[in-house]
Amino acid sequence: MPAWTHLIRFVAQEDNQTHLGQLVDTSRDAGLDTFDDKPVKAYQIVGNIFDGEVTKNVLTVKHLLSPVERESCNYIRCLGLNYKDHAEEASLALPKAPVLFTKPRSALIGPYPAAVNIPKCAQDGTSDYEAELCLVIGKTGRDISEEDALHYVLGYTASNDVSARNLQFATSQWSFSKGLDSSCPIGPVLVSTSVIPDPQTLSIKALYNSKTVQDGHTSDMIFNIRKQISYLSQGTTLEAGTIFLTGTPAGIGFFHKPAVVLEDGGDIRVHIEKIGTLINKVRYE
Repeated sequence: MPAWTHLIRFVAQEDNQTHLGQLVDTSRDAGLDTFDDKPVKAYQIVGNIFDGEVTKNVLTVKHLLSPVERESCNYIRCLGLNYKDHAEEASLALPKAPVLFTKPRSALIGPYPAAVNIPKCAQDGTSDYEAELCLVIGKTGRDISEEDALHYVLGYTASNDVSARNLQFATSQWSFSKGLDSSCPIGPVLVSTSVIPDPQTLSIKALYNSKTVQDGHTSDMIFNIRKQISYLSQGTTLEAGTIFLTGTPAGIGFFHKPAVVLEDGGDIRVHIEKIGTLINKVRYE
């Protein structure tokens, strides 16, 4: 287990430098507090996300960053069609095995003030959100059993699988349409497995411009976290720092009537129980 329970990566007011920290008040929603300009304090962590030591030095958050930096992330693995209610709204049969696509680490960003940037190729009225539980692999492994799978998890955070639907439906391969720059915001806090021993017990919501557009629960996953890690490690080395986006519940913008589209200046939020709220503004390039 890491020494921390609620890890953030942030720029500090005291020195304008990037630090890792352990939240002082773990009962607060760091994403909401920083967005609302409320003070957020953290004990400085010396080291990296895998073996950092929590010190007694307290710093003040100027703004939050992705809890995992791009340099520490070697691979972003994503599951499509992994909630029963989402498969139902799409009128699709439940998959027999996890449906995998990937994002490049150039897609990785953090919470507000980082913005979801919609490039010109996706400004076609089909830019969409997907609220997802995100996990970070904490130690390298291969051929991992379901029984041991959760021992390989460093922690959990919130994520948004930003998707360009017209580009997605143009081909059977999804990685390009879901891998555009800034299409993988995660945060605000990486919460350890000591706080979330069972990841199938969490409510998950998306809110767009203050309206709840997704309202699901991780117990509705078709392939739970244990199965995902075990299946995707078959004959495949999962390196420490690998990020998993674990699927989205029903309510994506494409299936709303009328459709909900990420528009310039919009406010998209992902809230997950025990983690907090990932907030990003939408910006058209």
